Amino acid sequence: MTVSAKGGSVRAALAITLLLTLTACGPSEPPSPADAFRNDPIAMQRGRLLYNGTCGGYCHGSSPGPRDAPYLFDCTWLHGGTDADIFRVISEGVPETRMVSFGGNLPEGDDDIWRLVAYITSQTPKSC
Repeated sequence: MTVSAKGGSVRAALAITLLLTLTACGPSEPPSPADAFRNDPIAMQRGRLLYNGTCGGYCHGSSPGPRDAPYLFDCTWLHGGTDADIFRVISEGVPETRMVSFGGNLPEGDDDIWRLVAYITSQTPKSC
């Protein structure tokens, strides 16, 4: 085998390895709008204040215990645990439950909902 043939074989092997690696990883989830708020201390503070004044103060609470709304800082998500799922639940509510729609009802609209998503998910255990 010539040197150029060996080089071509190595490149082909690398290309196949890369293709298999990318295929095994599958499609990645698109970036979440909440990501922009997770690294912004002011946005996270607003998310915390929104949670305490709107969610935690009335229904969900800030510590585990008996209540008629789920505790949100554990690993259990009843309606999906992705950022998009949490956004949808906050925005649209959950039919036949006390979870009302907050879409269009917060001062800064969807950005406030994404701040809530960023805050809530930042408080869940990393082991989830």
